[in-house]
Amino acid sequence: MSNILIKNAMIVSMDEATGDFDCGDILIEGDVISAIGVGISNKDASIIDAQGSIVIPGLVNAHTHTWQTALRGASSNWTILEYFKNMHAGLATNFVPDDVYIANLFGALNQINCGTTTLGDWCHNNPTPAHTDRGIDGLEESGIRAVFFHGSPKPDPKPGQKHFSEIPHPRSEIERLLATRFKTPNTLVTLGMAILGPHYSTYEVAVEDFLLARELGLIASMHCAGAEAKTPDGWDRLAKEGLLGSNNNIVHGNNLTDEQLKMMIDLGVTFSLTPETEMAQGHGYPITGRLKALGSAPSLGVDLESGVSGDMFTVARMAMGMQRAIDNAHSKEAYGKLPDTSTITCKEALEWITIRGAQALKMEDQIGSLRVGKKADVVIIRASDINMCPVHDPISSVMMQTSLHNIDTVIINGEVKKRNGQLLYENLHIGKLKLEESGKRLMKQLRSAVH
Repeated sequence: MSNILIKNAMIVSMDEATGDFDCGDILIEGDVISAIGVGISNKDASIIDAQGSIVIPGLVNAHTHTWQTALRGASSNWTILEYFKNMHAGLATNFVPDDVYIANLFGALNQINCGTTTLGDWCHNNPTPAHTDRGIDGLEESGIRAVFFHGSPKPDPKPGQKHFSEIPHPRSEIERLLATRFKTPNTLVTLGMAILGPHYSTYEVAVEDFLLARELGLIASMHCAGAEAKTPDGWDRLAKEGLLGSNNNIVHGNNLTDEQLKMMIDLGVTFSLTPETEMAQGHGYPITGRLKALGSAPSLGVDLESGVSGDMFTVARMAMGMQRAIDNAHSKEAYGKLPDTSTITCKEALEWITIRGAQALKMEDQIGSLRVGKKADVVIIRASDINMCPVHDPISSVMMQTSLHNIDTVIINGEVKKRNGQLLYENLHIGKLKLEESGKRLMKQLRSAVH
C-alpha cells in the first residue's frame, strides 16, 4: 500500500474541524488520511494532480439489496405488493449461491464506479449458508467497505411450514459467521443483522431478534413500511421493555407516527430512507422533513437496483427535491406564499449520503468526512467537465451537477479502485457476461412461472 498525495483540489470535507479548501492537498499514508492542508509535500507519495477537481468523502449507501443487481429493471413498474409476490415469493426462490455472488460483486463494483465507498448490503435472500458465504465473497472481491446485513428469505410458506413472520433470526448462522467469516476484526466487510422487526414479525420473534443483536453487539436493521404491520403496537412495547436503542436502524419508517419518531430519535435509533423506491412502490412520502422537524436527519440508500439507478447522487437529489416540494406546497397552503428560501440545502443533502450514512452504520469515527486520522475513503470529481464548469459553489456543484461521468478517482482504505474514470477491477468483461447469464436465467424462470 503506497502513500498518495492529492494536490491542488477543491476540498469539500463535510467536517467542521477540517473545513473546506479552494485549493488544498490531502496526504494518505497507508489506509488513513494523515494530513489535509495547503502546500503539503511527501517525497515518498504518488502524486495525483487534482487541479480543476473537487474532492469529497466517499459516499455511503446505507441500504441496498445488492443481491438483485442481475435483475435490473425487473421491478421498475411494480407496486410493493407486486414486488413481494414476484421478487420474494418468485424470483428469489430460484437463486443459487453463485447468483448472489455475481450480483453482490457487480452491485458493489457499480457502487464504487458511482463514487460510493461504503455499502449497507441488506441480504435477505440467503436460504443456505452457501448463499450467505457467496454474497460475502462478492463484497470482499469488489474491494468496497461494507456492512453485510444478514437477513432471511421471504417465500410463501409451503403446507405445514410456518410463515416467515413466525421464525426468529437464525442464531446458529450468526454465531457461525462471527466465528468464521468475521472472526478477524477491522476488515473492510463487517457483520450486521437484517431482522424482521415488529412491522414484519410477531412480537415474540421481534423480542428474540432484538435481544440476539444486542447480545452480540450488532446493528439490527429492519424495514418499517409497505404492507400492513404484523404487530402494530410492537414499537411502543419494545421501547417500554428497554429493547430499542442506538444499535437499531429503521429502514423507510413511513408508517411511524411523529410521537414514535421522537421516541426513537431520543433512544438513538437511526433511519435509512430510500425515497425513490418509497414513492414509486407505494410506501408513502419519505419522512425526511418529519425527521428534520424533530432535530434529526436520515441516511439514504438505493434500495433496489431491480427498480432504480444505483447512483447515490440521484438518490439524494430525489430526496431533497421531494422534501422541498412538500415544504413549498405546505407553505403556500398555510401562509399563501413560498418559504423565504429553500427548506433543504445542498449541504444537508450531501450529509445524508456521507456522514449521516456513516452514523447509521456506526462508522462515523472512521468514514463519512475528510479528517486527519480517518480512513482514506476519498472521491475525486472532475469539475472541469462540460456539465460541471464553472464551479461557483463546490457543494452545490457536487450535489446538483455531478453524475457517474464525472467520477474520476475512487480510493477505499488507501487503495485506488478507480482512476481516470476507469474501474481497476480485472476481468470486468467476463464478470458482466456471468451477471447477464444469471439475470436472463432468473427472468426466464419468472416468466415461465407466470405463464
